[in-house]
Amino acid sequence: MTTPDPLLQVRDLRVNVGERTVLRSVSLDVNAGSLVVLMGANGSGKSTLGLALAGHPAYHVLGGQALLAGQDLLAMPAHERARAGLFLSFQSPPDVPGVKNNLFIRTALNAQRESRGEQPLDAFDFLTSAKQAAKGLGLPEAMLGRPVNAGFSGGERKRNELLQLSLLQPRLALLDEIDSGMDVDGVRAVVEQVARLRAQGTAFIVVSHYLQMIEQLHPDAVLRLDQGCIAERGDLGLARHIAETGFASRTAPVGA
Repeated sequence: MTTPDPLLQVRDLRVNVGERTVLRSVSLDVNAGSLVVLMGANGSGKSTLGLALAGHPAYHVLGGQALLAGQDLLAMPAHERARAGLFLSFQSPPDVPGVKNNLFIRTALNAQRESRGEQPLDAFDFLTSAKQAAKGLGLPEAMLGRPVNAGFSGGERKRNELLQLSLLQPRLALLDEIDSGMDVDGVRAVVEQVARLRAQGTAFIVVSHYLQMIEQLHPDAVLRLDQGCIAERGDLGLARHIAETGFASRTAPVGA
């Protein structure tokens, strides 16, 4: 019996930001429905990995390969990567003035549906599902009609990212410190949302240093990024050891 290829395959990815090489060589595989936790000191390249895979124009790929379900991510513009099923939550979600939250999410969702040959959702059907999802995440319905993140607290912005995740149901979700600014109920919402989508086949890369949440997520692997390379690969034991001793005690990277 043949083993299916990983949903995400990254090989020797090298990325510059400005004149600085941030990712020197990163290789990893993520299977459908699996979850990888990415840890590392500030400046080690965690956010850079997500933004480069998502196609942010400020992150210049020097070389390497990234395949999502066999498609060459690096050859696609950013919007095509999203349509192919890649989702990135921002560490600091920005405001989008003048664009209502419900219109923003419905437009993104219908773009994905179009790429799969499905009919678009009309406003009524979308709002029905959006209101239900918002209620489950503790977001007032009124926030659906407000400009994206305008006047939202830090925790509300992160819950709004979860709302997008819930409705878009991507193939691969990269969550960059989604727990930052969240209260206890918010973290519980993250864990529940991730578990639900994993059961449907969504794969996750989660950047976090919050051990309690990491333990509740039940990751398949924990990776430590250091100086632009994956320095260690392990399981929950690695996350627990990092939480106990910090990054300063770890050895230098040994390559991807």
